[in-house]
Amino acid sequence: MRRFATLYRELDRSTATLDKRAALVRYFREAPPRDAAWALHLLAGGKVAGAKRRIANTRELRGWIAAEAGLPDWLVDDSYDQVGDLAETLALLLDDPAQDARDVALADWIEHRLLPVANRDEDVRRAVVVEAWRTLAFDERLLFNKLLTGALRVGVSQRLVQQALAEMSGIDIARIAQRMLGEWAPTPAFLEMLLSPGELASDRQQPYPFFLATPLEAVLRGDPDAARGAPVDEVDAREAQPEDVDPGASVLANDPAAIERALGPLRDWLLEWKWDGIRLQMIRRDGAVALWSRGEERLDGRFPEIEAAAASLSRDCVLDGELLAWRADDEAPLAFTALQTRIQRRKPGAKTLADTPVRVQAYDLLELDGVDWRQRPQHQRRAALEALLATHDDPRIVASPRVEARDWTHAAQLRAQARERGVEGLMLKRADAAYQSGRRRGDWWKWKIDPLTVDAVLIYAQSGHGRRSTLYTDYTFGLWDGDVLVPVAKAYSGLDDAQILKLDRWIRANTLERFGPVRSVPGQHVFELGFEAVNRSARHKSGIAVRFPRILRWRHDKPAAEADRLDTLKALAR
Repeated sequence: MRRFATLYRELDRSTATLDKRAALVRYFREAPPRDAAWALHLLAGGKVAGAKRRIANTRELRGWIAAEAGLPDWLVDDSYDQVGDLAETLALLLDDPAQDARDVALADWIEHRLLPVANRDEDVRRAVVVEAWRTLAFDERLLFNKLLTGALRVGVSQRLVQQALAEMSGIDIARIAQRMLGEWAPTPAFLEMLLSPGELASDRQQPYPFFLATPLEAVLRGDPDAARGAPVDEVDAREAQPEDVDPGASVLANDPAAIERALGPLRDWLLEWKWDGIRLQMIRRDGAVALWSRGEERLDGRFPEIEAAAASLSRDCVLDGELLAWRADDEAPLAFTALQTRIQRRKPGAKTLADTPVRVQAYDLLELDGVDWRQRPQHQRRAALEALLATHDDPRIVASPRVEARDWTHAAQLRAQARERGVEGLMLKRADAAYQSGRRRGDWWKWKIDPLTVDAVLIYAQSGHGRRSTLYTDYTFGLWDGDVLVPVAKAYSGLDDAQILKLDRWIRANTLERFGPVRSVPGQHVFELGFEAVNRSARHKSGIAVRFPRILRWRHDKPAAEADRLDTLKALAR
């Protein structure tokens, strides 16, 4: 535990990526395999406790620390409000032990102490947690609390961990990333397999890491690294979203001349529609078929018609594409909410299959007849994909159509039609680009249409996460339905630091009620929200669900009474 706590402290205090990677390399070289496997699991986003392994919930932890520290509940709550991070609050409220306890391995803490008491009676779980609080020094106690709360955010992306493993082992990072896809157990055996230098039979069962596009505004706003293929760290999505762009760049996104200056002539690019579905890889190897989502989940059984269509392909291959709900005679796909009814069913019945048919719009060929094609140029992969599917003649798997444009001005005109076609805009792919992994700028751009907007009123606020854990940065907004503000969207991006601080002070001074970590506030402040689409939804109180909401601006010029009404938003719903 002590070794991993030292690593956590180094990572938390460092802002230099190279320093963090060096610390990771040192740790994985020196740590015992059992500890290293659990460390990899935790740094890659895995958790010890969860819905199926309950060790302690927030209410219990607050109650236990209040009793152990001899503090009233309100003081624990106030301390949490000030610190913003529950694990750190718990660590601060107790003194260090009089003498250092014997160091216990990270794997032993997890496997021999925490996991055996999961889902047991409260007094059993409490005894283990309190013993740790009383015997661990601050750094280890903080880390232990992070294991309980599942909040091991330390500014390290999964890719950075993979880079460290690649540097340490000499194995290509692409192979490490591929082997880490899907579910895996944090064991020495997995770690040995992960760092095995040769090709393994299990490598044939895994998808490739997905190549992710970057918003076009990143290059238009003058980012010096944007056009050079610089990597983008996969940081906490609440702190930095790919959709976050400044207004000036959004204006340039509608200027074909600015796009040509940034990207060069249109002839160097392939254009496709940007679909709003589930990104997946469809794998057919040795006749066996597997579907993998971008979320690294196997979709076996959920889309049997796609598995059947893939099994009938004439050649083994791995295709990258978009899964969409689409009726055979329709010109456009169904709304994303229709697709959600499918993905929630592991074995859909006949009625579901008939009501919500699906298809794959394939747009890339990653492997053909067992040969990795990812380093071949985009135009070559695309031509081979079209040739493969031309002989297949199955409407359930089709090539995503190319968008033919004369120049960037014509492309902008086609992009303007995106919403009527049921798509989000255009994808721009450099014709000679290889298929990379992760979000690397320069070769794939998403040129999305301007968002739909409404003016909504702030009604609830909750503290953020990571570096924003001490501030109220997660907001709920409502629209008028009669004389009542009905919640319609949550957003946590779009304000600058000065605006966040100003709003945080106002929220603390004007709280009406508290519901756990959530505060309700008077309906006074209006914000313009942007979103990609509006769909009808029986699961939401408002009757609608918006896609990718974010704050565009704080409307100081508009009183709350003039904010939009719910009927305005419903009129936009598909």
